This record gives sequence, C-alpha cells and structure tokens, in this order.
Amino acid sequence: MEVKNTIQSGNIPTPALAIQAERAKATFDPELMNHFLEGSKEKSDEIKQMIQQMERDPILQVSSKVYDMTKAEHRLETARKIARLALYIELENFSSFENRMSLVSLMDPQLHTRIGVHLGLFLGCIRGNGTSEQMYYWVLNKEAAYVKQIYGCFAMTELAHGSNVAGLETTATYDVENEQFVINTPHIGATKWWIGGAAHSATHTTVYARLIVKGKDYGVKTFVVPLRDSNHNLNPGVVVGDIGAKMGRDGIDNGWIQFSNVRIPRYNMLQKYCKVSADGEVTEPPNNQLSYSALLGGRVVMVKDSFRWSAKVVTIAIRYAIARRQFKASKAGENDGENQIMNYPLHQRRLIPLLATAYAFSNGANVLDQLSKKTMDSLDHAVSQDDKAGIDKGIEEMKSLFVASGSLKSTCTWSTLNTIEQCRQACGGHGYSSYSGFGKTYNDWAVQCTWEGDNNILGMSIGKQLVKNISGVIKDGNKATGILDFLNNTKQYLNNEIVLKKDQLESLEQVLKAVEVALIRTANQALADLDKNGEDWDYIGARLVELSKMLAHFFMLKSFLEKFNTLEEGPMKLVLKQLAQLYSSSVILEGFSGIFLTFKVLDSDTVSYLSSEYIQKLCADLRPHVIPLTDAFNLSDMIINSSLGNYDGNVYENFFKIVKDRNPAPGSYTAPYEEEFRAHLNRPSLEDRQRNEINEDNEELV
Repeated sequence: MEVKNTIQSGNIPTPALAIQAERAKATFDPELMNHFLEGSKEKSDEIKQMIQQMERDPILQVSSKVYDMTKAEHRLETARKIARLALYIELENFSSFENRMSLVSLMDPQLHTRIGVHLGLFLGCIRGNGTSEQMYYWVLNKEAAYVKQIYGCFAMTELAHGSNVAGLETTATYDVENEQFVINTPHIGATKWWIGGAAHSATHTTVYARLIVKGKDYGVKTFVVPLRDSNHNLNPGVVVGDIGAKMGRDGIDNGWIQFSNVRIPRYNMLQKYCKVSADGEVTEPPNNQLSYSALLGGRVVMVKDSFRWSAKVVTIAIRYAIARRQFKASKAGENDGENQIMNYPLHQRRLIPLLATAYAFSNGANVLDQLSKKTMDSLDHAVSQDDKAGIDKGIEEMKSLFVASGSLKSTCTWSTLNTIEQCRQACGGHGYSSYSGFGKTYNDWAVQCTWEGDNNILGMSIGKQLVKNISGVIKDGNKATGILDFLNNTKQYLNNEIVLKKDQLESLEQVLKAVEVALIRTANQALADLDKNGEDWDYIGARLVELSKMLAHFFMLKSFLEKFNTLEEGPMKLVLKQLAQLYSSSVILEGFSGIFLTFKVLDSDTVSYLSSEYIQKLCADLRPHVIPLTDAFNLSDMIINSSLGNYDGNVYENFFKIVKDRNPAPGSYTAPYEEEFRAHLNRPSLEDRQRNEINEDNEELV
C-alpha cells in the first residue's frame, strides 16, 4: 500500500510504485557505482556522512522555503550559514572541507559562492601569487583560513573589462620615497565590478592592478588592499556599492569598488613571482600567466559543479519520467493504460544522453582536480627551493593545466546550462513551477558561463593554444606536452583515411582515436586558414571555440576510459560501457558530426547509422537502468530540494504538500491587492460611467 499525505476516495495514480519496481530490477549495486563516480570508497563514505550532517544541521539544511524568499532574507540566511560553515573549517582538514564545499555548491549555491570567493579566490590569489611569508601572514596569522578577523573578496573584473584581464586599468603606482603603492581608479570604466562580497561583507580584497614603477607600466599584478577597518567602516579613499538585482544568487552581495589614491605598504603587493624592491627595482615573473593561477581553483570547482548539478537535474527529470504517465503508446493494447513517459523513445533520446554526460563529467572532474593539485604543489615546491629547472618544468605543466581547465570550464558549464533547461522541458508544465527546482537552478547556474568572462572568449584562447602547438610540431619539430601531447601524432594522421567505421562504434578506444584525429585535422585546417588570412586569429574564432569544446570531450572520454579499464568485469562495468558509448556517440560523434564528416574521420553511412539507429539502441539498452543510475549519485531529498524529484517518487502528493505548506489557502488571508481588484470587478456600468450621455433619446437634440 502506498503511503499518502492525503486521503483519496477513488483510484489514484501510483508513481511511487513505478519507481520501486525500477529499483527492484537493478543489476548492479548503486553504492558501488557511487564509489566509481566519487573516485574512491573513502571519498564516497565521507560525502555520505557530510550530507547526513548537513541534513540535520538546523542552520545549513535547505528546504522549499528558498523558492519564496526575498533578497534580504536570502542575504541574512547566507550570512548565518557562513558563520556556521566557519565552525566546520576549524574541525576539518583542507581536503575534507573541499568535499563539503562541493556539496554546499549543490544545495545552496549562493552560500557556496559567497564564502567561496573568500576561501577560493581571495586566499587562492594569495597562495598563487604571494611568498610563503605572505601566505603565512594573511592566511594563518590573520586567521583568514578560518574566516576570522578578515573576510576577503577578489577584485579582478572591471566595468569596462572582464575577459581581457591584461587590459585592466586600475593602477598601482609605486611611491619610492614612502615605500608604498598608490591604488587608484582612473575613470569609471576601471571601477571594479561584479565583486562578490564587496558590497557589505569584505574587509580586504586582492586587487588586480597595473604596476607602475618610475613611470613604466609592468602590466597587471596583484595587491592586498584593506577595504574596511575593524569597526567595518570603509577606509578613506574606498567607495563601494551594491550592483543591484541579478538573475540569481541573491544571497551574494556583489558590489563595485572605486579607489581614490589608496596607499598600501610595499609588502601588500603579492611577490612570489614579480618583485618590487624598496628602491623600486622590478623583477618580472617568468610567465605572466602565473598571476592568474587563482582562477585555476575556480575552474576546477566549476567542472566539479557541472557534474553535481547535472546529476541533480537529471535525477529529477528521470524520476519524474518514470512516475509520470501520459497518453497511450502507439502499439498499446485496448486494455493498456497510459504509458510512462520514460518509455517513449523520444524521451529516452532527450534524457539518457544527459545522464551519460553527467557520468563522463564525474571522472573528468576528478582527474582535473588531481592534476591541478599535483601541478600547484610541485610548482610551489620548486619556487620555495629556488629550483630553476623545477620552476621551468612547473610552468610548462601550468600551461597544460590552463589549457585543460579552460576547455573543461567553458564546455562543461555550457553543457550543464543546456542540461538544466532540457530537463525542465522534459518535466512539462510542472517543471515550470519554482518548487520543481529548475528555475532557481537555471538562474543560479547561468553565471558560470560568464564567470571569468564569456565562455566563447575562453574557448578561443584554448583553441589558439592548439593551433600554436600544432604549428610548432609541424613547422619547428617541437614536442607538444601535457594534455596536447597527442599532437605529436599529427603527421601520420594528415590524410583522408577514415578512422572510425560503422562496425567500430562499439570500440571506445577507436572512438577516442577518432576524436584525437578530428582534433589534429581541424587544428591543421585552422592553421592553414590562419596563414592564408595573414595571422588574423579573429577570422578563425568560431573554429577555435569548436576545437576547445572537442578537446574538453576528448579529455573527459579519455578520463572515463582510464577509470573504466581499472574495473573488474561484471554488470556494473557493462552498464558503464554503454554509458561511455552513448556519451561518445551522441555528444561527441553526433554533436560534432560536421567536423567528423568534413575531415573524413567518419563517413556519411556511419553518421547516418549513428543518428537513426545506434544511439536509440543504446538509449533503449540503458532504459532499464536509469533509476539505479540516478540513485548512484547518492543525493538526498534535502540536496535535490524538488517537488518532482524525491526518492520515494510520490510526485503528486509531494508537490501538493509543498504548494499547500508554502501558500496559504484562499479564504484564510486577504491579498494586498484585493480591494483594488474588487473595485475593478464592481465598477459601475459603461452607461453610468458615461453619465448616460450616449443613448438613443439624445438623438432628438439635433
């Protein structure tokens, strides 16, 4: 008997029974699948414990009330939650708190961003650009790591500059006599803009400003600038404001900052790589990109977020698709009832590739995270030891990491935004309700596609690196390294040989090779177009973005296969192989079919078979596993926070209960506009309002 929230007097829909039936048919253990998704059993267990903690925490827990809160309520709630999270920081190591923050991003993105700007960007900038002494002073001595004494923001972007960091116009002019930097906003375009935490929270900020020493401009460097004193009053020369209404994340106090000749001591310039001595001698960094290392942590987080957010919305849409019945199938018998919408081939084609993509994201995120930590740690060690060879090696690894993280950040955030909207539409009219979670999720996520600037600009910069590297391999005999090392195979693939044929589609290794060849041939054509158009990079901008997207999918598919190949044979591995095949076929081969056809990596028969048969067959094969596969994400009802996506599948009872709880029944209150509405309905007749001046009797007046 199904548990109900209300008593019914007739036959009722039984969506919960449908989901229970799906779970009963599982061929693999969802818990073991979660170990695969999280990267290890240990991490999976820790994540589970943290979810339980936060479900029970009276301050951190979330509920459907977030869908009806005002901006002021969001900000107050977020401030309280920051204070609560800070207590967890004092008890956990860095790795554990990082896992907690990954969950916070999913359940309360505005909380994640507001405290993440301080912990990730402000402290990340100090770690990436400061000396070990500066790191100790700001992070540990001043207790910023524990969100005590000071609270930081990250002042990079300006009103007139976002993506073009090298073009920022705030200045930091060195005063040799007083050993101080003078921070100044020269005009309105240089106003720091979109600065999370600046409006009300931050006491300090890391400012990206042009270093001016003895009249010479050394480009953009980083400085720690106090904004407010210990009474939280703005310091002289500092003016801030709130930038106002946004699409989402109302709990974040995004602000603007203007500096009017604000003086800071020389040691407030972060000087790990670029140094300014007391008498104004400048030692420039070995690579200017090192100044932007704080962005790397943010990119890693956004790729992780892409996995978790995709997993969340796909779980909602698939559970709803199992619970919801609409119409009869074309081949249904006379006595058959309405069909589960998940059984329609079109619905499978819409949702199951999104599920496969979420699985691909998980391993891509894990590998990028490991690569980032290894690269940053080795570079920090080399700098601390003044190891020139180690620094050079670290810089090369950092360049590769910039390419990998840039392609993944832009591609994964774009993909996730699309996934949210597709899942909303797949839930029909109910998906438009705020309580489904899709609306707030979409608005909160959309900013990810423009953080660090427009994804297209980031994509162009990554594609540019591919073209430059393939040019080096072909023209100069250079060796490509890191994520681009496959470019060393360029000469053997610059032909018109078909790489992937119809009967090879099931071979994931052959598919990966096809993607590699497609990247090589596309990059080579972009190089030829560049040479033909006089080194005009803008001319090939669209092609560069395509290269960046395809590189991200290459990285994720490769990461998926490397993890997949460590598993023992069994039902779970079989399902994972089908997911990898569906992801590679639908998202990569079909999604970039124009490129694969243009450069003869696939033939038209293979592409036709992909679209008309193969992908649909994979969707049908995976259809029986969709509930166990979403259960494997291990997301509690509190984390999902949707009227349509609860574990029990009791969609209509859950939805109706939230609506009644959040909205008082008519008759129990008076709407604030009721008097005006009543006056309108009870207005006098048209004749009375015209004073009876227009009628047949008045015709006698003429």
